[in-house]
Amino acid sequence: MRLFAVLAFFALAGYTVYLDITVRDKLEGSRWAIPSHIYSRPLDIFPGMVITRPELVGELKQLGYRAVAHPDSPGTFAQSKYRVRIYLRGFTFWDGSSEPRIIDLRIEGNVVTALHDAHGNPSDSARLEPRLFGSISPGHHEDRALVRLEDVPQDLVHALLAVEDRAFYKHFGIDPRGLARAMWANLSAGGVVQGGSTLTQQLAKNFFLTQERTIQRKLTEMLMALLLELHYEKDEILEAYINEVYLGQSGNRAIHGFGLASLFYFARPLDELNLSELALLTALVKGASYYNPFRSPERAKTRRNLVLGNMVELGYVDSTAAAEARKAPLGVTRKGRYSSTEHPAYLDFVRLQLRRDYQEDGLRKAGLHIITALDPRIQGVVEKSVGQRLSAIEKQKNLPEGSLQSAVLVVRTDNGEVVALAGGRAPRFAGFNRALEAERPVGSLIKPLVFLAALERGYSLASMLDDGPLVVEQAGAPVWKPQNYDGTSHGSVRLIDALSYSYNIATARLGLEIGIDRVVRLLRRLGLNREVSGYPSFSLGAVNLTPLEMTQMYLAFASGGFLIPLRTTRSVLNQDMQPLARYPLSLEQVIEGEQMTVLNAGLQSVVAKGTARSLNTRFPPNLKLAGKTGTTNGYRDSWFAGYGGNYLAVVWVGRDDNKPTGLTGASGAMQIWGDIMKEVHIQPVDLPAPASIEYVQIDQYGQLATGCSGAQTLPFVPGTMPDRYASCASVKKRRDKSAKKQSWLEKLFDTNRK
Repeated sequence: MRLFAVLAFFALAGYTVYLDITVRDKLEGSRWAIPSHIYSRPLDIFPGMVITRPELVGELKQLGYRAVAHPDSPGTFAQSKYRVRIYLRGFTFWDGSSEPRIIDLRIEGNVVTALHDAHGNPSDSARLEPRLFGSISPGHHEDRALVRLEDVPQDLVHALLAVEDRAFYKHFGIDPRGLARAMWANLSAGGVVQGGSTLTQQLAKNFFLTQERTIQRKLTEMLMALLLELHYEKDEILEAYINEVYLGQSGNRAIHGFGLASLFYFARPLDELNLSELALLTALVKGASYYNPFRSPERAKTRRNLVLGNMVELGYVDSTAAAEARKAPLGVTRKGRYSSTEHPAYLDFVRLQLRRDYQEDGLRKAGLHIITALDPRIQGVVEKSVGQRLSAIEKQKNLPEGSLQSAVLVVRTDNGEVVALAGGRAPRFAGFNRALEAERPVGSLIKPLVFLAALERGYSLASMLDDGPLVVEQAGAPVWKPQNYDGTSHGSVRLIDALSYSYNIATARLGLEIGIDRVVRLLRRLGLNREVSGYPSFSLGAVNLTPLEMTQMYLAFASGGFLIPLRTTRSVLNQDMQPLARYPLSLEQVIEGEQMTVLNAGLQSVVAKGTARSLNTRFPPNLKLAGKTGTTNGYRDSWFAGYGGNYLAVVWVGRDDNKPTGLTGASGAMQIWGDIMKEVHIQPVDLPAPASIEYVQIDQYGQLATGCSGAQTLPFVPGTMPDRYASCASVKKRRDKSAKKQSWLEKLFDTNRK
């Protein structure tokens, strides 16, 4: 017996030492695998900024700002007809910290006309903090937003003590009275129905143990609680508990800690919650699923009110304040503002790009703060436009409901930032991302590449192309006979008309004349990073590319000839909000300014009079929009790529089963493009033209026609201007290129001259 006792003693001592090492290793090392949190872009506000008052208020509400009569604390705002007063929260950005402060701005029409501080002094700028919209979680899908005890509202601490552990600051990890009550309840019930656990025991259970209810696990929990109390101060234990406790579920991601729970349930930081809201979060400790306020609001309210009652009983709050808190609605966001599946398609692209610089394990556990370029307002516009327009098209075309799919990328033309992305019509579905992964025939969307290659070989917009019937013999393949969309050939046509009206035969013949390999090499120069085959049909888009790859190509056009890598990330900060990396603008001129000026004029002509001309009913001509429609064989793929001065958007519409849609680029993808661009404050295309560019009037036969009726003003690279004159062009008119009044389209191209 004595030997058994000695062995038991040493076994217990050894087990205790093992537990002691386990406790200290985890508590003193990296306590949690903190995921990398993903934020949207911050909103910079400045005089002259284009934004409407409803748009600004929408941004504030997305960030969880509350509308009040008089903003008196961070996270509040007030508005009138022309004025918005905001009490900004503090935030640590990549370029410095911003303290909480009040700003006052005036918005007239859709422009910020004045910006002042709280004392009425003019201010150059202000910045709204970015919005947390996702994370790259650890393998066990736990998420947290760590808080320090000194930043935790006292009402939350009191609520926890009132319902979970009244003797927390008196016991040594185990509460004998609470344990006795639990033992009596368990004996009476004939099983384990009550734990009697202290906060320290709960921390030990949540941090180190499983949720099984056995005597052995309970004894281990108690021993660990004693060890925790031996090594750590009460406040350290309480802070760890506040950051560890399980408080809900967002998809497959577990919400741990009050910091993240505050954002999830109320879309506001913990220090902005009121008594009622803090009591509700405390109520969830008892059982986050059972008291889920979304599924069981009455049950959650009952538990919240019990928490408030206990706080009154212990003197933590007075009865009047508790009574007001009991009357308050639960106040939770409709579905939980912070969701792991809020913008999964955009998150896919963020992760794809971050893997170049960070190990996946580091992303999952390093607690990085990643500031992206996502514009929540434009992202919302994209998601709404895709959903509504596809449903309308399905009804119009008698297509099966839900059969159409789409992919969209919206990019800033000045720096390549992807501000919005849709991988399908279900924006919360974290599945196949068509924007990044769907390789589809691009059709006529590739044609500008053929014309650009020709411009680089000395062609001009006035060059005459043969649009007559074409037969191409191919070794080991059927004879290729390209046809135009309207089923007819158009004889001899100007290059600008072949582009504007998307003539297949003229484009195919031009591609063969300049060499398909040359066109393929140009595509790689514009950013394609993989090999593609250069068959004769390549000129008409018989090549499978992703919307992402087409966006990279068109960004070179929209930026004035620069290769600007698409990017989602602006900066990365570590767990302490210190900058780790910046992602500065990277660009390389890959198209000469002269050729780009000419190509841009051709793409503007597509919108002004060509296959995208119906956009003129939705946008004023002074925007000088540029773009290209794309339709593939059998109407299986509908494309549109277009840009204004500030944004480029590429849209694809089709079916996953590759069945025909009956849609052209103009009747499908372009409609979604138009819906989006109507909402983003698009600016005019204003690409500067080199001084060497010459603008002259040309007739429909590609001849110099200064002063002739119906002549069109076109830009020319030196040495490419026609040497033939129209019969109506006198010598005097040839010298006087500005004597006649030009049409609006001629003026459109004339304004590009600098």
